Amino acid sequence: MGIWLFDFGDPSAVQGWAAIDDRVMGGVSHSRLRHDPRGHALFEGQVSLERNGGFASVRSSPADRGHAGATVCLIDVRGDHRQYKLSLFSDDGFDSLAYQAGFAPTGVDWQTVQLPLAAFRPSFRGREVQGAPALDPARIRQVGLVIAARQAGPFAVELRRIGLA
Repeated sequence: MGIWLFDFGDPSAVQGWAAIDDRVMGGVSHSRLRHDPRGHALFEGQVSLERNGGFASVRSSPADRGHAGATVCLIDVRGDHRQYKLSLFSDDGFDSLAYQAGFAPTGVDWQTVQLPLAAFRPSFRGREVQGAPALDPARIRQVGLVIAARQAGPFAVELRRIGLA
């Protein structure tokens, strides 16, 4: 096993995460990442398609989160059957290149989703970037969660841990 970047059993693990929703471009969606007293985090909110919106996201504060030699990202998750993306960033910028991979938690039981780092695709403002360098797992600085793809309505996904192996 590699390292856990976030263990949401610790209430302080959600500190430093901030919402970056479609409000940055005039939309009205909203989200947050909060600690649930049952011992995990909850990424929750509402996606609205009004005013050309349609996405909600949260992102961690920048820090050294990389792990040289990692080949997979692990997420302990329980969800609502919606499609989410995990975003990894190799710099500290707000408006920067993201490496994203999708996941859709199913069922009522906790599951560990394994996302190969080779499956993460570079994107900028939701569009894939051709010719971008491959993700270097040693340089990961920020982690984010996104719900988009015109999935309007309330959402909630529970998270216990996010790590690299």
